Amino acid sequence: MRPLDGLKVLDLARVLSGPYVGRMLADLGADVVKVEPPDGDVTRNWGEVRNGLSAFYTQQNAGKRNVGVDLKAPGGPELVGRLADRADVVIENFRPGVLARFGLSWDELSARNPRLVMLSITGFGQDGPESGRQAYAPVLHAESGVLGRQARFDERTASDLVLSVADTNAALHGLVGLLAALQLRERTGRGQHIDLAMFDAMLATDDYVHHALDESAIVRLGGQVFAAVGGDLLISSEPKYLWRQLNRIHGVVDPTPEGASLDEKIAHRNAAIAEWVLGFDDRDVLRRALEDANLPWADVRAPEDVVRSPTAQHRGVSAEVDDRAGGVRRVVQSPYRFSDAESGVRGGAPHRGEHNGEVLAEWLDLGDAEVAELHECGALNVDEASGG
Repeated sequence: MRPLDGLKVLDLARVLSGPYVGRMLADLGADVVKVEPPDGDVTRNWGEVRNGLSAFYTQQNAGKRNVGVDLKAPGGPELVGRLADRADVVIENFRPGVLARFGLSWDELSARNPRLVMLSITGFGQDGPESGRQAYAPVLHAESGVLGRQARFDERTASDLVLSVADTNAALHGLVGLLAALQLRERTGRGQHIDLAMFDAMLATDDYVHHALDESAIVRLGGQVFAAVGGDLLISSEPKYLWRQLNRIHGVVDPTPEGASLDEKIAHRNAAIAEWVLGFDDRDVLRRALEDANLPWADVRAPEDVVRSPTAQHRGVSAEVDDRAGGVRRVVQSPYRFSDAESGVRGGAPHRGEHNGEVLAEWLDLGDAEVAELHECGALNVDEASGG
């Protein structure tokens, strides 16, 4: 048994923020149907492509079914509306107003399906002075102050993260809101529209934002990376505590001259710590010394080594899925581990339109002739690699 068995989800989203929500719901048991336009999700071209499916697209869409719909074709919007009538959840991340042009706004869908829960993820919200802006993750990394803050502390020109934090933050906050709305629906019988802005999600997840609110000086609490035998090593500790522990437990001497300023004292102490760390010729001995001082440490791993770490192997963080050509490829598992329920990826990623007939038969009771007619008029479409 999976926690969300029986839940019907219509995933209209593209790229990452919305599809990530759908992937997590699918891993938890929901029947997630991705609706994809004729030109496909742009992420089908991102990463290594095998058998017509890219690595990025596979990671975010594994376990879903797929219906290819052209919203610009006669009957396309009506078909999506009928699917939404049968759905518990709709996920979308278009700019505000786009779905309304097709008669698929929240007001129109909820009037037909009052129990519907709809999650709308945008960069800056459904209304407001910047609601119409394009908003990919790098835009929000810059606008939220994260890049500026990092550049200030690293004393370098700002550059974007090699990680789409704004998308995944929004997705996970959206997932929480969606599940809360489903719980509320059990009490009231009515659905909800969740207006989730990536901008809001970035600030809500930023543990340094209190400095902006208080207009106070920023104290960096994150880890410091030091050169060490065997490669770089990170020590995660508040700077004062790090110095106090090394001074008290391991006798590291303060080299700060009399009358030095605070900035000079910090620089001298950091140099002494770096020298102490680099003084070990055995990495295991260094790790034990840090443990003795109650200081958390981490190996700065190369990205390709992460999935081979002891914890990754023990936790089973990757799984093999069908590569759609008789082989397998790996994807990262969702992180949920339940005491008495199953979760995790349930299959490979779909080709566009692969499940047209199957989904329309199950959700809308359409027969072969009706499905064929929708193909004929262009409302339904399919990739050549798909059997849909």
